[in-house]
Amino acid sequence: MFTGIIEEIGEVKKIEKNAHSMKLAIAANKVLEDAALGDSISVNGVCLTVTKYTSNEFEVDIMPETFYHTSLNDLQTQSKVNLERALAANGRLGGHFVSGHADCTGEIIQKRAVENAIYITIKIESNWMKYMMEKGSVAIDGTSLTVFSVGENDITISLIPHTQKETVINQKRLGQRVNIECDLLAKYMERLLTATEKEKGKKPITLDLLGEAGFL
Repeated sequence: MFTGIIEEIGEVKKIEKNAHSMKLAIAANKVLEDAALGDSISVNGVCLTVTKYTSNEFEVDIMPETFYHTSLNDLQTQSKVNLERALAANGRLGGHFVSGHADCTGEIIQKRAVENAIYITIKIESNWMKYMMEKGSVAIDGTSLTVFSVGENDITISLIPHTQKETVINQKRLGQRVNIECDLLAKYMERLLTATEKEKGKKPITLDLLGEAGFL
């Protein structure tokens, strides 16, 4: 589990790409201070397992599912990536609950400066738009952000100066892909509310059922 508060920006040093998978070597410092084999590190919002490491570099394997359904396949040597270690039990939840399991990718279609903020509009696959709401949370390349506005098939986020400097999002160009993870709690809630009668062994939770029970 992660929080979406990026700890540092790493750099891809080596890529071994196969037909349906790949291996990355990433230069980093802070996220390796207490590293151990098998640790989880979020790389651009994707939870990956440390398979090898030194004091300033670590390696991860990317399986076919991740290869095809995230933007990690777009990385090149010297690409910059957002890095975050898994949340410690005594840590502060400064962002929101982020699993590191990207739901889809989005495409940057607009960037504009407004005073000290950068507004970035991202096109998202239509079937994921139902989880987007103004002032709601979304993880973009692993960064916990607030949705500034919602369009028909896109969202706009606003980057403060700190986020512009400490994450890779502002470095990306129009047309580039980013990893999108929708709010975890919203997805669980939808699943509970729409589970079938067969799955739950009872009536699904609907507004009518809530009304009958006196909750509405």
